[in-house]
Amino acid sequence: MTAVLSPPVSTPATQQSPHHVVIVGGGFGGLYAAKALGDARIKVTLVDKRNFHLFQPLLYQVATGGLSAGDISSPLRAILSKQKNVRVLMGEVVDINPRRQQIAIKNGETIPYDTLIVATGSSHHYFGRDEWAKIAPGMKTIEDALEVRRRILLAFESAEKEMNPERRKALLTFFVVGGGPTGVELAGAIAELAYETLREDFRTINPTETKIVLLEGMDRVLPPYPPELSVAAEKSLRKLGVEVRTKTLVTEIDGDVVTLKSGDRVEQTQAYTVLWAAGIKASPMGQAIAEKTGAELDRTGRVIVEPDLSVPGYDNIFIAGDLAHYAHQGDKPLPGTAATAMQQGSYLATSIKGRVAGKPTTAFRYKDSGSMAVIGRNEAVANLNFAKFSGFPAWLIWVFVHIYYLIEFDNKLLVMMQWAWHYFTSQRGARLITGNDSIPALSQQVMNEMAEAEPVNNPEMVEA
Repeated sequence: MTAVLSPPVSTPATQQSPHHVVIVGGGFGGLYAAKALGDARIKVTLVDKRNFHLFQPLLYQVATGGLSAGDISSPLRAILSKQKNVRVLMGEVVDINPRRQQIAIKNGETIPYDTLIVATGSSHHYFGRDEWAKIAPGMKTIEDALEVRRRILLAFESAEKEMNPERRKALLTFFVVGGGPTGVELAGAIAELAYETLREDFRTINPTETKIVLLEGMDRVLPPYPPELSVAAEKSLRKLGVEVRTKTLVTEIDGDVVTLKSGDRVEQTQAYTVLWAAGIKASPMGQAIAEKTGAELDRTGRVIVEPDLSVPGYDNIFIAGDLAHYAHQGDKPLPGTAATAMQQGSYLATSIKGRVAGKPTTAFRYKDSGSMAVIGRNEAVANLNFAKFSGFPAWLIWVFVHIYYLIEFDNKLLVMMQWAWHYFTSQRGARLITGNDSIPALSQQVMNEMAEAEPVNNPEMVEA
């Protein structure tokens, strides 16, 4: 039976002026809420620390040179420019005052609200080993993706001029930690980059000798997917040349030395590039909300919400997207996916319009349309609930779904053109190394070896 929720009691502020909805976060949840409120007689303020919306599901393609950052990003002001009741502000929200109904910006400014939607997403989770972040970057932002791209491409460049065969082998070894959709897609993309795109580009090294290892602590990749799709995904990965190691945990990362544990077996191996796709934790706003409202958080920092996505005890504060722990449908929380955030954002817009009009609202209900992950060209898996696909049919579905959900038309067109070019030529046009040109962190052992190495006896260099 669907729960019916009563509208909040009107306040003098809502009676004297247009109801003011403040949305924190311009990701899928926040943006879909803002767009759906565009036709309402409601004042809307969208606050984000970035001035653009990022299509996160395709970040791994930026990280492997398949797409440029601009292909999957859209300016928030441009997206919402025709919605005259929506104001966009660039700023980082750091605190909330429920009693005064205000949020605080990092520069000290405050913004009042009648209704607040917090959709600030999530970040990487290193399970208590945050020091690994500098050695094993993940992918949640454009900067993350560009850093991953820098490390991947720099590894090949460094290997091309490396004379030590063992060090060259380590430079051409890539570890991807985490066998969920992000890890599977990233490992497959690196394999295509090494074995197809870069195959003829170097003279000293052979990129096809690259070793890509996907590590997963569970007994199969894509654990949330049906077992048969996990098997299909692993077969596709192995076909591409990826070494898949399940029931394997990373217990230590010391520069370029990675310690792995599989059962009772512990081993150390050398790899200059370790990429993190093993877990997520909620944004710090979850902790701020918990401190000021008494809301309960789950172990990853998500706010445990009511059936209408509100914070317990506060019927004008709502949580959407990765920050929300919604356990009122099924035996486990909803997945932290773009589809979940989109539906929650649209629901909140409808709910708020109903509440302002004095109408009762119903509880949020998630409609599961399925899940999918791409491994490589013509290789993907898709669970659409009514049917399961793998191989080319799943790949085709994945392509059209991702094109459809890109926000602006020019992004759709650019991505389609890039993918068509890559499909027929195997070329990736965004293979730029930006930032510094230093190789990833070295272990103390390698640093000692380099320090002990005899200097080159070259009079010309000494004179220079």
